[in-house]
Order: sequence, then structure tokens, then C-alpha cells
Amino acid sequence: MFDVFRSRDKAVRYLLSALLMLVALSMVTYLIPGSGYGSGGSADNVLAKIGDDKISVREVQMRLQTAVRNKQFPPDMMQYYAPQMVDQLITERAVQYQAERMGFRASDTDTVEAIRREVPQLFPNGGFVGKDVYAGVLSQQNLSIPEFEHMIKNQILLNRMRSMALESLVVSNLDVEQEFQKRNEKAVAEYVKLPTQKIQSEAQVSSDEIRQHFEKNRASYQTPEKRGLLLVVVDPRVLEQSVVVGEDRARKIYEQNKDNYRTGERAHVRHILLNTADKPKEEVDKIQKKAEALLKQIQGGADFADLAAKNSDDPDSKVKGGDLGFIERGRTVAEFEASAFSLKPKEISNLVKTQYGFHILQTLEKQEARLRPFEEVKAQLTGELRKQAVADKVQTTLDQALSEVKKNPQEAEQIAKKLNLIVTPVEKASSGDPIPHLGVNRDFQEFLTSAKKGEVSQPVQAPGNKTVMGIVREIFPAHPAAFEEVQGQIRMTLMTGKATKLLEQRAKDLLEKAKALGGDLKKAAQSMGMEAATSAAVTRNGAIEGLGSASSVPDLFAKPAGALWGPLQVGDARVVGKVVSRIPADLGELAAQRDSIRQEIKQQRARERNALFEDGIRQQLEKEGKLKINQDVLKRLLAGYRS
Repeated sequence: MFDVFRSRDKAVRYLLSALLMLVALSMVTYLIPGSGYGSGGSADNVLAKIGDDKISVREVQMRLQTAVRNKQFPPDMMQYYAPQMVDQLITERAVQYQAERMGFRASDTDTVEAIRREVPQLFPNGGFVGKDVYAGVLSQQNLSIPEFEHMIKNQILLNRMRSMALESLVVSNLDVEQEFQKRNEKAVAEYVKLPTQKIQSEAQVSSDEIRQHFEKNRASYQTPEKRGLLLVVVDPRVLEQSVVVGEDRARKIYEQNKDNYRTGERAHVRHILLNTADKPKEEVDKIQKKAEALLKQIQGGADFADLAAKNSDDPDSKVKGGDLGFIERGRTVAEFEASAFSLKPKEISNLVKTQYGFHILQTLEKQEARLRPFEEVKAQLTGELRKQAVADKVQTTLDQALSEVKKNPQEAEQIAKKLNLIVTPVEKASSGDPIPHLGVNRDFQEFLTSAKKGEVSQPVQAPGNKTVMGIVREIFPAHPAAFEEVQGQIRMTLMTGKATKLLEQRAKDLLEKAKALGGDLKKAAQSMGMEAATSAAVTRNGAIEGLGSASSVPDLFAKPAGALWGPLQVGDARVVGKVVSRIPADLGELAAQRDSIRQEIKQQRARERNALFEDGIRQQLEKEGKLKINQDVLKRLLAGYRS
């Protein structure tokens, strides 16, 4: 939290950027200036049209790029997330269009209030930070003020439509009680687990069976085309050994950039923050009393770090006993700065009130403004120069290796040796095989499947910051597999099949024996050389030792006490069980959970109803011809992400 008030301008940038990400990725749909305001574009670039508004391919691409940049999902999952985000984009735009058709409008006052509510830091102490700061931050996101405020207005329309759909949503007391019972009812299970491993030893397969299976299914056993490879590996750790950064070079950089090593007046500070932002007055009064009590404890000799860890609302510093490190004059809010720089070393402040809340400060050390001498920064500067030099060497070496190997692939080993690169031969490999340095690498698979003899792959990133390129030295055509090549595979297939059948039969026999013994599962298990276990009392969301989630045993909460259940498959095992007892929920605890359960049910139903509501709007607009999706453009777009 301290980063918020360390610098007002910096805070505004971060917070507004966060809001833009939230709006752009989760709610509204206008990301590209001019792309979502009825903008034109060729038919090949228009993904969908809602009324006169168009969704362009570039708009979708930028939305997805922003999602990846902000780590909403990993880049290699793009093919799965892209269809969902495109669908969400079209649906939201359709709902906004319908809102306007129904006469909903968002006034300028509504827009200002929405921004004030979402980004209160734009209005410190009730005053606006100024149009220049506002516009500057938006420009970093390629947005103008009108465009951003248009986004906010559309979000307001979207929220109003959703609110209208949920106005009649009611959760009765009976709904709450039934959900409470479902969540808190417990059951006790008795069960016998028959793992495949115990049966595996009984599932023996003879050599004749393996040979007969091979002869009968010979056509299905093929050895795929394989390639012999030579891998050339660029390893930064190897190249780094030849990189030397002299002191003269470091000193020259230091002399040219002295201003970068100047520090202003600094104070090493730790603090305890009790947050009051957006709190009502009566709560602020309570927080102030708590802060005063903490101050008295510290003045009485209590451990500052311990109290900070237990009480501070600054998540970044509380784990360090409130320690903020050094802060420079001019980088914090005025009240905080005035106190920090007026205190003597080790001195404790009185309560300091800022827009964020009440602070208790202790200044641990002070330093005057100064130029850090070369000796003090030499190690850091040399490390940075060395890191940059290694990166440059890696890139130039990679470029040179790729160029020379492509010209003379038959001399790849000599080229690699000259450039101090690693060479690793691969005798035979086909698609799906793990490759040295790379493992099973999707970027390398197409090359491994289709490359011709002498062909060189594009560089592929590998773990440890390595870069790998492959050269095809030999191609081994696909051919029918010889018996010797696949007999081990066939043995395992036949053994697994036999073991599975034995396991299923053994589980059925156990269940029948338990029924014959009047439901005595434990006795039935003992008679067959097995062992029964009894679980603790568990809820539906609980876990049963050895089985996992209780939800994987649905009969445990569907059948009465004494009932047998199974056989169930749990992993590679079979399980036969019995409901020992069912324990109803304690209704005496309902009152404490009633409100939260009601709210959760309401939220769940809201999500379901909202999905139906928005889907209904979308279908109606499609029926009216107001929503048109260019399926060819959509297919091309998504195909690009799949590839």
C-alpha cells in the first residue's frame, strides 16, 4: 500500500492502468481508439456488426494481447481463451446496443461518479488531479479522454441492463435452509479399495499370447518416420565465461551518467498504517482510538516490528515489521514526508493523518543528498554491464550460427565448436518424443515431423535461457514394426487389460458377498483377504483418506445408512463401500451462516440468469438481423491462434 502514497503521479498511473485492464478485459469492449465507435474497415477486417457498430479483427487481437500482457492467461493457452473472449466481446456489445434501443443513457454526471468511485485516487482530498495528468495516463494506453469516458458509459449501460435482469431475484428461507443442510450434512463411509497394482501380479501374459496378439493386429503396429538430428545449443552460461567487463568501461559509464547515481535527502523509515480510506466517520473514530492505543504501547516499550506485523494495513511492509526502506524527500505525501524528515534517528512520531489513514512512524536513519561514489556502485554497474554484454553476445552468436549453419549444414559441428556452442546428436526421434534440452516442445514438433534432410530449424527457446536449433542429418522412413520392437508394449497392454477385468470381477464378488452377509462389508473383505477402512465424518466438500473428494462418492449422500455402494472407479482402483451413518446439519448454526449462504445463492442464480438474459438478447438481435457475425473472418482469426 505504501507504493500508493509514495508518489501521487505514480499511484495514479498504476491505479488507472489497473482500472483500464479491468474494464478492457472483463467488462467493456472498446480497446482500440476509433475501433469501437462505428468505425469502418474492409469486410475482411470486420468480425461482427451490431447495428451500425463494428467489431474489428484488430480490436480482438489487441484485447487478447492485452490479456496476455497482463497475465490473465499464459500465451500458450491462447487457442483456448480466444474463442471465449471473442464470444464475450460480441455478447457485451449486443447488450449495450440493446440498452440504447431501450432508452438507457449514461449522463456525464453518471460517468464522473463512476470514475470517482472506481479510482478515488484521481480525486485526492476531494480535488481532481488535473486534466493533464488524466490525459497523460490515458495516452499511455492509446486512449483519449472522450474514448475512455465512452468506455465507462458503455459499462454503465451494461450494468444497468444486468441490474434490470436481476431485480426480481429472490432467495427464500427454504432455499437457504436446504443449501445449509447440503453443505453441512456429514456422512461416514466404510470402504474397501482394490488397487490395480495388487492384481497386476496375477495378470500374467505368456509369450504365445503376445505373439498371437501381434499376428492378429500386425497392421496396427507401425514404426513412425524418424529423424536423426544434430542439436546446436546456445547456452548463455557457457558464453558468459568469455565475457569480461573492465573497470575502465564501468568507470566511463559512471562518469557519463553521474546523475543516475545521485540520491536526494533520504530517511530510512518504518511505519504502521491503519487504513481509513472510504470508511464512514464512526469507523474512522474507532480506527483512530486503535491507533492511539498502539502508539501508547510503542511509547511504553512494545516491539514496533511485532505490532506492525500484527496490525498494519500496509501489506508490503507489514511482513517486514513495517520497514519501508529509504524514502527520498519529495516522493511521499506531504504529511508523511514532514513527519519522516523531522524526526531524529530512532524517534517515534505522534499519529500522522494522511488521505490513506493513521500512521505511526519511526525514522531509523537519515542521509543527506549525495553522489554515490564509484566504488559504492561498481559491483552493481559491472553486473549490469556484464548482463547486457552476455545478452548481446548471445544474440550475435545465435545470428552468426544460424546464418552459417543454414549455408553449410554439413559443417554444423565445426561451426558450433568455433563459436563455443554445445553440440548434441539425437540418433532417432519422431513427433512426441522428448528431445534433449527441449523435452517435448510444441514449437519443435512441426520441424521434427516435416523437415527434409539438411534442413535447419528456427531457434527454439529451451529451459535455462538456452536456445536450440536442429539440423536433420538422416530420415528413417515409417515401416511396419517388427515383433521385437513392440513385444514389450504388447505385454503391458495385455497385462493391463487382464488386470482391469480381474479387478472389476473381484470388486463385484466383494459386493455380492457383502450383500449375502447382510451388508457386513468388513467381514466380506476379511473373507477375501482384503481390509476395510472407515472414514471420518465428512461433508460433501470434504475428503476421504485414500479416496480423495467425498463428491466422487455420490451414493454416500444419496443412500441411507447401512446401504452398500459401488463398485466405483477411483483413479486406477475399484472401491466398494457402505454408508455407515448420515449426520444431519446442526440447525443451531444456521443463523450465523444464513446471510452469507443467501448471498452466495443469489450470486450463483444471478450468474445463471444473467447468462440466459444476455444470450436471449443476442439471439433476438441475430434473429432481427441487427447482429451479424462474419463466420469466415472468425474462423480465420481463431485458426491463427490455433496454429
